Amino acid sequence: MPSHLPDPSFSGPLTVSVSVEIDAPIEKVWEVLLDFTNYAECQVVTDEHKHPLADQTPVPGVHLLLRVHIPPTMDDSVSTTSAFEMITHVDPAAHRIAWKNVNAPRLLRAERWQVLSTNEAGGTRYETSEAFGGIGAYIVKWFIGEKLQKSFEAMAEGLKAYAERKYGGT
Repeated sequence: MPSHLPDPSFSGPLTVSVSVEIDAPIEKVWEVLLDFTNYAECQVVTDEHKHPLADQTPVPGVHLLLRVHIPPTMDDSVSTTSAFEMITHVDPAAHRIAWKNVNAPRLLRAERWQVLSTNEAGGTRYETSEAFGGIGAYIVKWFIGEKLQKSFEAMAEGLKAYAERKYGGT
């Protein structure tokens, strides 16, 4: 099945990507993916000053403060890594969302896409990819590139498990 991810807007030394098949309807997986209120411990929609917004709906132009474990773990005693992003695209008809890094963009460019499509079985294919550019991308690649890949895989598997448990059986 061909990818539905758009080409990155730039090239760089690192791209992390993963896809997974989910046995749940595309609209339900989209709801889960965009239900940012249930991700409150790890991602918060904010203004440009990192103040949380009352409305946690992801829309282009708002910011996203991410707190993630790299490598992935559910152990809250392990410190998190933060990223400050700006949502650039939300397309419900095409089931696509994207954001870009706004922390030190001269040193590190990053653009992440997440896309859903209907697979041949009538379920959902989840694809995500993040391209990294700039001098900081080499540091990311050398020091956490493999761990970042594992984090993407864990996120995809988590989305799959949750959506199938809640909405499985397309």
